[in-house]
Order: sequence, then structure tokens, then C-alpha cells
Amino acid sequence: MKILVCNVGSTSLKYQIFEIPGERQLAHGGMERIGSPSSNYRHRVASEPEVNAAEHMPDHRAAIQRMISLLCDPQVGTLADLSELDGIGFKVVGGRGVRGATILDEQVLAAMAEYIPLLPAHNPPYIAAIRQFRNILPDVPLVGLFETAFHESMPPRAYLYSVPYEWYENYGVRRLGYHGASFRYISERVPQMLDRPPESLRIVACHLGGSSSVCAIQGGKSIDTSMGMSAQAGLPMTNRCGDVDPFVLPYVMDQTGLSTEEIRKVLVTRGGLLGISGVSGDVRDLEIAAAKGDDRARLALEVYVYAVKKYIGAYAAAMGGLDVIAFSGGIGENGIEIRREICNGLDFLGVDLDEQRNQVRKTEAIISKEGAKVSVVVVIANEEIVVARETARVIGENRQ
Repeated sequence: MKILVCNVGSTSLKYQIFEIPGERQLAHGGMERIGSPSSNYRHRVASEPEVNAAEHMPDHRAAIQRMISLLCDPQVGTLADLSELDGIGFKVVGGRGVRGATILDEQVLAAMAEYIPLLPAHNPPYIAAIRQFRNILPDVPLVGLFETAFHESMPPRAYLYSVPYEWYENYGVRRLGYHGASFRYISERVPQMLDRPPESLRIVACHLGGSSSVCAIQGGKSIDTSMGMSAQAGLPMTNRCGDVDPFVLPYVMDQTGLSTEEIRKVLVTRGGLLGISGVSGDVRDLEIAAAKGDDRARLALEVYVYAVKKYIGAYAAAMGGLDVIAFSGGIGENGIEIRREICNGLDFLGVDLDEQRNQVRKTEAIISKEGAKVSVVVVIANEEIVVARETARVIGENRQ
């Protein structure tokens, strides 16, 4: 099978094509700044030189059309025509009552639409893009792997909130968790890196990037995670608030007259590291500003590190010990200073970071000292291959 995996952002579209089985990547690329006067795009097939250019892409439909033209181009493409494509997989976030990997029909899209108030930054662009794909490629199966899937193994003590139980029964109010494809990949890759069976490992996986969360993985399964029913809970993120006392919100609304829609927008666009620093939500910008003496930038970094460190300690307690800390995502893979600060002071758990080994960016590595009780590793995120596998499985089952 040839499976196209698409990652849709509000102004971006990234893609990869895999051959399943074999899991060989045939092509990858992406479009940025969709809707702007000039949209950059890149495209590469196997070991061929990368194509880089820019043109006006007014919407996701134009971006999808450009992607298809690149994939089928006689010079730089990898498909003779679209009939070679067996399916398209999406790393969708959440929808009421839907789980795992499934065909993206109108019923599933309606379930995703119900969660727009919980996932305002994610679900609208995905729903719109999926409909565009269906219009352009009506005969190609579309499959969504929901980010909540990996966390279905959480026990009730981890996913239930201390709110009226009928909220859970009637409205599905509970912790769902996200970044599931990333955490599933980490759960599979770490045992390979350490040459140890998954059943023997207690892993705290830190997916740190523009969107960040932490997951306790025991015996290869998620037992707890920092994100909640929405992707707002847990760690402070680039511009998302993370954990906040729930009474803060009605208090601020009473004081300012903000509506629910307005307060939601503030929490999604003006919270997190941006909200604290007033400078940027990007850790790279904050590190530069902090080095120049900006106290609020320094404080934002300290809040972020402190939050990650608290979750590591809490999840070590929940699992009765700790064998591995795994860093992934843009910050986790590149943040030398962030990784150092998170591990600093965790020696009581058996964490002993090797300063020399830690000097890596975008490189898979074991960065703890030889013989350390707790292994600290960097895992290069590969959510797309997880989506490709599940897409191929669902398509295969539907063909039987």
C-alpha cells in the first residue's frame, strides 16, 4: 500500500508518503503560511534534491492541489497518478465518542465538530481540510488516528475528574490526553534503543514543543498524562495556558465582561509562555531574551521547566519508580539547556545527565551517564509512521 499521511495546521500542511509494509518513506514535504500573499513550500522524494519555492496559496484547497501536483510530477514526484494512492491518514485530535483509528465519514466529522469548543485551534482546520480532500479525491479512503487513542489504557483513577459524576456519564467529561501517536512511538522506540523489553520499563515521556505534554508509560501502556479533556491542560505551552485554577476564569470574566468565546480565545492565543513573557512563546526567542537580561523571559522558562519536573516526579510516584525519561518534540529534541534544567536536581530519582552526551540537537541519543539508574534519551518524533500503520490496518480491514 501507498499511504499519504497529512498533518494539518491552521496555516500549514505537511505530508509524507509511506510504502506499507516495509515502512519506506517515498516522499515528504509541506506548505507554510497558507493564506498569506506568499506561501513557502518544500518537497523531496527519497534521496533526490529538495524542491523549495513559494507561491500564493489562498486556502488549504490550493495547498492540497499543489501537494498533489508535486507528488504526481514526472520530474520530482513519486506517483504516476493518484490511482496509486491507497489511502490518506490524518493525526486528528479529538471528537466526542470516537476512539482509535477510523474512516473519516460525516458522522465522525460531526463528532469532531462537537469538540470545537474544547479544541478550537485544532478541529476547525482539520474538518475543513478533510472535506477538501474528500472533494478532490472522492475515491481514496480517509482515515483518522485520534490522538486520544494511546491513552485509552488509563485507569479510571487517572482519567476521572472530581466533578459531579453525571457530567462524565452525560457529557463525557474526563481526562482524554493527546499526543498519542508521539507517545506510542516513544513506547516502542525506547525499548529498542535500550535493548530492553517494553514490559520492564517505567517511562516518563516528555513531548515538548509548541504543544507540550507528559505521559507516564508503564509496560508499554499509558497510565496517566498531563493533558486533559482539552489540549489546554497540563504544561504551559507556546501560547496555551496549561493548568489554571478553574475559578480564575469566571472571576476574570466577571471583572472584564469577556464572553466564553473571548476568554477561550485569550487562553488559546495569549496564554502559556507568551502570556508570561510578553515577548514570545518560542523557547528559542525566550532563551535569547533571557540571556540579554529579560526577567519575564527567564521566568517563563523557569515556569516551563518547573512544570515538566513536577510531572516527572508525580509520574515516578504513580509508577512506583522510574527507568527512563524520554524527550521528544521540537524542544525535547533540540533544547540542550531545557533538558539540562529539567534533569537538574532529579538525582534523588537516579537521574545523572551526561553533559557531553547532552550536546545533541535533532539526533536520537542516550544522554545519561553510563551506568545511571535512570536512562535519559532523546527520541526523534515519528508520529507519521504510527498514523501510516494504523491507516493501512483500517483500510485492510475494510477491504476484507
